Amino acid sequence: MPNEQHPAASADHAEAVPERSADGTTEPPSTADGALRHPRSPATQSGASNAFEAQPGEEVRSNTGMFPVQSHGAHHRDTNPTGKRLAILTLTALGVVYGDIGTSPLYSVKEIFGHLYGLQPTRDNVFGVLSLIVWALTLVISVKYVSFVLRADNRGEGGQFALLALIFPRGTPQGFTKGGVFVALALFGTALLYGDGIITPAMSVLGAMEGLEFAVPSLAQYIVPITVVILATLFFVQRFGTDLVGKAFGPITLVWFVTIATLGAVEIAQQPSILAAVNPRYAVQFVQANGALSFFVLGSVVLVITGGEALYADMGHFGRKPIRLAWVVLVFPALLLNYFGQGALLLENPAAAENPFFLLAPKWFLVPLLIIATLAAIVASQAMISGAFSTTRQGIALGFIPRLEIRHTSTQEEGQIYIPEVNWFIAVGCLIVVLTFRNTSNLGAAYGIAVTGTMLITSVLFYIVARIRFRWEPWQALLVAALFITVDLAFFSANVVKLMHGGWVPMALGLVLFMLMLTWKRGRLLLMQRLTDGTMPIDLFLDGVEKSKVHRVAGTAVFMTGSDDGVPPVLLHHLKHNKVLHERVLLVSVKTADVPETSAAERVRVTALGHGFWRVVAAYGFMQTPNVPQVLEVVDQMGIRCKPMETSYFLGRERLIPVATRAGDKIVLSRWRKFVFALMARNARSATEFFCIPPNRVVELGTQIEF
Repeated sequence: MPNEQHPAASADHAEAVPERSADGTTEPPSTADGALRHPRSPATQSGASNAFEAQPGEEVRSNTGMFPVQSHGAHHRDTNPTGKRLAILTLTALGVVYGDIGTSPLYSVKEIFGHLYGLQPTRDNVFGVLSLIVWALTLVISVKYVSFVLRADNRGEGGQFALLALIFPRGTPQGFTKGGVFVALALFGTALLYGDGIITPAMSVLGAMEGLEFAVPSLAQYIVPITVVILATLFFVQRFGTDLVGKAFGPITLVWFVTIATLGAVEIAQQPSILAAVNPRYAVQFVQANGALSFFVLGSVVLVITGGEALYADMGHFGRKPIRLAWVVLVFPALLLNYFGQGALLLENPAAAENPFFLLAPKWFLVPLLIIATLAAIVASQAMISGAFSTTRQGIALGFIPRLEIRHTSTQEEGQIYIPEVNWFIAVGCLIVVLTFRNTSNLGAAYGIAVTGTMLITSVLFYIVARIRFRWEPWQALLVAALFITVDLAFFSANVVKLMHGGWVPMALGLVLFMLMLTWKRGRLLLMQRLTDGTMPIDLFLDGVEKSKVHRVAGTAVFMTGSDDGVPPVLLHHLKHNKVLHERVLLVSVKTADVPETSAAERVRVTALGHGFWRVVAAYGFMQTPNVPQVLEVVDQMGIRCKPMETSYFLGRERLIPVATRAGDKIVLSRWRKFVFALMARNARSATEFFCIPPNRVVELGTQIEF
């Protein structure tokens, strides 16, 4: 987690300010296992605004006026937008939130009636499948996500990590007791999203390119090469940001939804009886008539709801209201019209099952439709890539993922970031998937298991949130969660049979990433325990400084530390080798709160320690990027001189040596996982880069740690 000077040993990610309980009372901060604890030091909030003049033990906090009006790292969201603002947010949300689920008509019906199941497009089968599609969209998207899950926001943010923060506002448990199993579920759900992120761009672009078979048959043999070129270009341009292209996402997706709705409506006009498929009776009859086959068909019906998790994961960008409005007014009706249109086409011409989406269009419109579909597929892919960047940043901030390079590609929008390692990881995986599976029919066998697994985990976590945060009665929470879990289990079980046909790819990737995230989290806790065991109390150190009359030199020294108690090891090494101290010494800790953003008043706390020492704690939300020089600018305004050219940063660089578990270790990690952790720590982004510290002002001191 990004709250310490060394590559791996961070303190817990406890928030810098106490949370409030449901009744509004302030609770003391907690330990990593969730138990309440009292502050370690007798620090009291000072009435003075000058930290330099504060007495030892007094605390001075920053205020809003000390930060720029539009500080980088904050993104402002209207909680209740109306009028033009609501329209703009709704249009923008179309491209980012609904790109994936919006391109599902390209391949969903085609796969259901494909060669995999041998399901013939008879009247009864068409009505039954359409009824399953309608009620899958209704129950999973309209009821579960739009009506319920979107309510479980963490100060406007959604996603697996937001659910985790709602369940454990005091920090995640260290083990699988006291609710630790829910931490594991959230991590596994997040890991599965990365697997889904590799398949989604491939599936969307391949689905669009397969239209060449009808629009330009002579180019059909080049579907895979063209797909590879489009995806490679998409990943290559990520480094330049999506600011300009992003403005077109909403209009492109709007054109897409209007187009597919129109195509469907025209065909429905030829076969209006198809609308009767909205009756769930047809779904029941389909299941009764086809038995076990209907269960396997659910594995492809799930393709119509892939992308549903994006409604919740991307809530922080737009808010609940625009996402709901876009679904109810445009997305849901457009999808239904298109699916009913494809069903009507199959009633009229069963041979159209070869590709019912593109065969909806008249011949003169095939090329324009292919272009629109390609653009929509690119938008859907971009949305998934951007979502992976956002999820990774949250994971880094909360301490589950090693520090990676995070580049901001826009000076206006905090959410537009680029993480090179994640981008190329997804790019390589995506291109391998395209070259291996080569068409949507083969790829459909691997698609769905990751997203249904994530949806199932979301339902379980939602039950916990409903009980402890919404304070629902047990029977209320159980009733709602049971409905969600039953539906999710049906879809997930139907996709488990795909494991031997390619479904193992996202599952294996998810398991590997899950183990890496869990290893990183527990390794950090173990390493912090090692460092804490040898930490000297600050009072004892200051007494020694006073008695030994250590020579003081001009300037300010900043020692980065992951703990807000004791003496940083790098300070002891500095004093041991250099035998001098600066006039002003700051012990700086960067903490990540379990909320998306912290206010300016919560951001910086300075506690006077005496003898020219101060402890500085900077608190950032998990959607913000820490910036230590900016923190020091605030500290300078609080009365402690921190001019850039007079300030030196001292960081520790540890060499980790895995050893056998010691007696008394609270965190137990196997030897091989310790080696994995050490390898991850060695390759993590340096604190200098991550915290935006000027490299020419940094002094690194090395040490060796057995853990």
